[in-house]
Amino acid sequence: MKRRTFILTTTLALAGAHFAHADEPLPRDEKNVSFRNEVRDAMNRGIEALAKAQNADGSFGKDTQHPAISALALVALQREPTGRFVGRKPPESVAKGYAYLRRFVQPDGGIYNEAAGLANYNTSVALLALAGAGDPADEKLLQAARAYVVGQQATGMVKSETNGGIGYGSVGASPKRGHPDLDNTLIAIEALRSTQALVADKAGTKDLNWQAAIDFVTRCQNLPGANKEKWASGDPANKGGFVYYPGFSNAGEVELEGGGKALRSYGSMTYAGLLSFIYSDLKPTDARVKAAVEWLQKNYTLEENPGMEKSGYYYYLHLMAKGLAAAGITELEVGGKKVDWRRDLAMRLMKLQTADGTWLNDQPRWKENNSVLVTAYCVMALEIVYGQL
Repeated sequence: MKRRTFILTTTLALAGAHFAHADEPLPRDEKNVSFRNEVRDAMNRGIEALAKAQNADGSFGKDTQHPAISALALVALQREPTGRFVGRKPPESVAKGYAYLRRFVQPDGGIYNEAAGLANYNTSVALLALAGAGDPADEKLLQAARAYVVGQQATGMVKSETNGGIGYGSVGASPKRGHPDLDNTLIAIEALRSTQALVADKAGTKDLNWQAAIDFVTRCQNLPGANKEKWASGDPANKGGFVYYPGFSNAGEVELEGGGKALRSYGSMTYAGLLSFIYSDLKPTDARVKAAVEWLQKNYTLEENPGMEKSGYYYYLHLMAKGLAAAGITELEVGGKKVDWRRDLAMRLMKLQTADGTWLNDQPRWKENNSVLVTAYCVMALEIVYGQL
């Protein structure tokens, strides 16, 4: 597939990106100075909370069997606007975090705990964190991890509609988690896109089959015409949105007027679909991209993960920041009015932040009762907003 460049308005939207200079960037608009300071303070309180959650071995929080949790915390630190956690000689605590991740490197190139499974998910997120470390000594490790993720792309599946996608990984304790899904495909695509330079101009290096990945993502979208699967619905409530994998939605089904059913589109996966298209270099004018943006605009809310209530809520907010920033969208038209989602999102996150600087979901699905995971999501979202104001 011939690669195209999708115009990004913020480097923070890409994994591993950060401000490299020592001073905080100047605001884009002077009228944002006061609000920007509030965002910075909330962001810094979250960063301090993550630092306090680090253990003596370099890991973060109580879930030490999945290196991805600690990797997400490290990525959040890397993207701090002053760049004080990055460089050739990062703080000792951060260096210990990287050393912790390297302990999980496997002979097959993956970065995961064999006893805990979720090999692709853990490898992809650890790849992001270690790539962001910028240590030349990690180059071979990163290339091997990248090759491992590429090797997870599904081919020859019994359900052919899942070909081209990537799942959690099917090793260790999770032998049945290898089924391709949109969420893991996004995480893999983001890791591979951000480390493209590791394999650029290297003869014989296998890369992702990007067209097959795009085809899989397309088959997760409620968009008849683009998606040839029979279940794809064009009803107004679901058209343009995404489900978890072809033929299945975590949000279930809805009854249609006049009879029939449709798989329900939902918020977090629609942002996952949008980002997957962006990282795969689809043009903003592509019908699939436009339909995703239209669904997200129509279903814009900060009260819940549309279609899932509070399940996956903070992941939804995290993907909202990444998705809209990457798409170059600063305002959405909601109810006939222009809405600055950046201010809305920052205000919401500041309101939900607890006294100790963390965030936590009372709905435990997808580990959102893990304060390190959720705080990393929120810190990264605030870093994106801060860089845009």
